[in-house]
Amino acid sequence: MTAGSHPWTRYVAMGDSFTEGIGDPEPSSPGGYRGWADRVAEELGRIQPDFAYANLAVRGRLLQQIVDQQLAPCLALKPDLVTLSAGGNDLLRRGGDPDVLAAKLDSVVQILTMGGATVVLFNGPDTGTSVLGRIRSKVAIYNENLRTVAARHDAVIADMWSLRQLGDPQMWDEDRLHFSPLGHHTIAAMVLDSLNVEHTLQPLQPKPFPPRSWREARSGDLVWARQYFVPWVLRRLRNQSSGDGITAKRPTPGPVFGPGVPLGSGEGPLGQAAGSRN
Repeated sequence: MTAGSHPWTRYVAMGDSFTEGIGDPEPSSPGGYRGWADRVAEELGRIQPDFAYANLAVRGRLLQQIVDQQLAPCLALKPDLVTLSAGGNDLLRRGGDPDVLAAKLDSVVQILTMGGATVVLFNGPDTGTSVLGRIRSKVAIYNENLRTVAARHDAVIADMWSLRQLGDPQMWDEDRLHFSPLGHHTIAAMVLDSLNVEHTLQPLQPKPFPPRSWREARSGDLVWARQYFVPWVLRRLRNQSSGDGITAKRPTPGPVFGPGVPLGSGEGPLGQAAGSRN
């Protein structure tokens, strides 16, 4: 096998806002966001001419909603690589049980691996920078359960808990819940490393986050609370989701177009012109 080569030809991403790419805006990308999954697909497609990618993730989805709305479409696409990140929104809600969630996820992973796909699972990050720091203990329990699930079904763990770079505030979006473009880039490189795929994503060395005065820090907290945290709490109280009315940005598999990805000519392997955009 040549450097950077891999065995996968059809990749499907399942999940919520994390996999949809929220926090990494890109107007030219389907749905207006890029994200780590797009970045991974771009690298995988760069050296695999017949590679196709679909992203079924929708922001705000709970684990059961992901199972109900994305599992069947995923199986219908017959992927040989699946990434699945789910459960984070459940853990943020009152009563979110990491043991119950892991048991439900176990059956989903079993179904996916029975079809012969390589399955990548994501554990939660260990950081106080984001809202997730408030549920650190539940995330830690869920992560251990995910390792058991992965071992049982020979799945791959994308280990965000050990990704120390995510402790840098520059890795996070202004809402402190989603990742910034730099965060998505860093996670994409980690996923490719977890799959043992050589890639062209270079680790960035951001300048140290400038220290802020106490007054500047409090002012920033008030802006964040008004723009992001209060609306998020209100949605929880009203049993609403940020994903209401949103559909998957890449519901069907197709060639990946992006930086460093060569454009083919003629008709692609899925019956789609290789030079067209979804």
